[in-house]
Amino acid sequence: MSRWHKLLPWFFLALFGADIVAVLLPKREGKFHTAEFGRWPVLMNGRLQPWDSVGRNALLQIRGTGDVPLEQVPSWKFWRHPKKLNATAWLLEVMCKPALADTRPIFLIHHPELISELKLDETGLVKSGLRYYTFQELAPLLPEVTRQGQHASLVPGAQRTTYQQQVLKLANALALYQQLKSSIQPPGAHNFAELVADYQTQLAAFRARSDRPKHDDESFRKLATAVRQWEALAQTALPLAVPPADPADNDNWDNIGTALLTALHDGTISPAVGFYARLATAYGNDDAGGFNAAVDGYRDWLAARFARAVARGRAEFYFNRIQPFLHATIIYIFAFVLAGAALVTLELWPGLAESLRRSALYLICLALVVHTGGLVFRMVLAGRPPVTNLYSSAIFIGWAACVLGLILERTYPVGFGSAVAGLAGFVTLLIAHNLALGGDTMEMLRAVLDTNFWLATHVITITLGYSAAFVAGGLALGYVLLGVFTPWLARPVAPSTLGRALTDMVYAIVCFTLLFSAVGTVLGGIWADQSWGRFWGWDPKENGALLIVLWYAIILHARRGGLVRDRGLMNLVIFGNIITAFSWFGVNMLGIGLHSYGFMDAAFKWLMLFNAGHAAVIVLGLMPVRRWRSFRES
Repeated sequence: MSRWHKLLPWFFLALFGADIVAVLLPKREGKFHTAEFGRWPVLMNGRLQPWDSVGRNALLQIRGTGDVPLEQVPSWKFWRHPKKLNATAWLLEVMCKPALADTRPIFLIHHPELISELKLDETGLVKSGLRYYTFQELAPLLPEVTRQGQHASLVPGAQRTTYQQQVLKLANALALYQQLKSSIQPPGAHNFAELVADYQTQLAAFRARSDRPKHDDESFRKLATAVRQWEALAQTALPLAVPPADPADNDNWDNIGTALLTALHDGTISPAVGFYARLATAYGNDDAGGFNAAVDGYRDWLAARFARAVARGRAEFYFNRIQPFLHATIIYIFAFVLAGAALVTLELWPGLAESLRRSALYLICLALVVHTGGLVFRMVLAGRPPVTNLYSSAIFIGWAACVLGLILERTYPVGFGSAVAGLAGFVTLLIAHNLALGGDTMEMLRAVLDTNFWLATHVITITLGYSAAFVAGGLALGYVLLGVFTPWLARPVAPSTLGRALTDMVYAIVCFTLLFSAVGTVLGGIWADQSWGRFWGWDPKENGALLIVLWYAIILHARRGGLVRDRGLMNLVIFGNIITAFSWFGVNMLGIGLHSYGFMDAAFKWLMLFNAGHAAVIVLGLMPVRRWRSFRES
């Protein structure tokens, strides 16, 4: 290779490595210390998490993105990034400046039937390319959306139409938004700090009276008015933001409304409520000094009593900000392109092809480091093994597939292993991103699943089987497509040809798949016996796992017995992808069984496209050998 070719891989590695370093460096605070507020811990979905996670998860459910663009930039100006409101700043607006937050376009409505039914086109809200709407625009339609959402919720998930899915999603988004607006202060409160101070004075005066107050007393009426406000706040406030009085009792957090009502009994208001009240008032009045003082004061007060909760909030905030899986996704797709370019240029420019192959390999290694770091960081935050739900399974399957791809690339350095690793990493992390749109991905587990031993044995083992199945399927897809449309399978690769190398790779990975799938299935039966009192119950998920074991056993028997050769092996392995996808995703959408997570319309569509694409490749693989370009001459 020339010197330029030798330097190219290091250039790509330095370019993406510098981007990762820049992401890891701390960011400067602006006028308002919103990032410090975003680190504050609250209790929500059964776990402690920072305010930033509350805002981020809410935005993903409502808008499908983790931030809110503040300007429209034409698509052709791809080099310009629009100004954005991050999740913490948006959440502060919702809670402290609701009038301004109501003007932000955050509600996604793109279903034509829903737009027509809500008559958005008649109100003039529908414009070319515009799919996001503000709460201010949708407020007049709130009763109708709520009514239709309640009706759709009564229909079983698997039986809902696309329209019902979308109207229910919109109704839930509007309800979530309204709950967030009342998470700190009551609706319409202009000076929450003053309201809390008056309430403290009224409580002191009320408890100091020796005679029984009358309902017509002015002081009693004021106190009753305040109590009604706190009752409404207690019913609607979403996160539990007020820590318990006893630092040892870390589970009994309250929302602000409940904490204010509790003061009726002991006459004392938690200092946390005072900090929140001053913060909300200062932010609503654009008082940066008052806001920052309240933020710093609460941080110091909380750290002295709940050091572990503060540390957890800061760690998860940092994890949210660096977004390791997003950056790994970008590197994976770029590495896949480089690996593909290396395969294409192998015969014309061998020097350039080797340079591109090494570039792809170096980037896959970098992406895997970022992916591993994110996976370990998330495990430490959750205190769990890497796989606890569909979201984490997608992340882990992508990680394991990339490790297998690197092993293949080490054994056969032709670029195919890097291409499989890049594609697997990109696709699985993309799936994980879409699964995150459903809400908190680190929520508490069901009691029957709350065992780290079985999560670390059964779940990881069978997930490794999924990973191997998809890697083998990806190689088989490449074998068929390259064999039919290119002469590349006949390329010499030590010790034989590329076609033979791919066959050896696939056979070895199929053995790996069968081993881990069978062991994982047996471990799952033992877990089921301990949890539910039976080893096997023909649950859809259990049937899916059994299908994988049986199918890959059939593949090995057919190959060993000479019933199929290379092309037959590849077609069987491609169909194995369909079976594995059904076991991983399909049975979870049936709406029945102990492993069902509910029907997902978008996931069903992509699963059907996945199956159709694989079926089409199998048809190509069944074509006579004389029609394959790689074998036409022979």
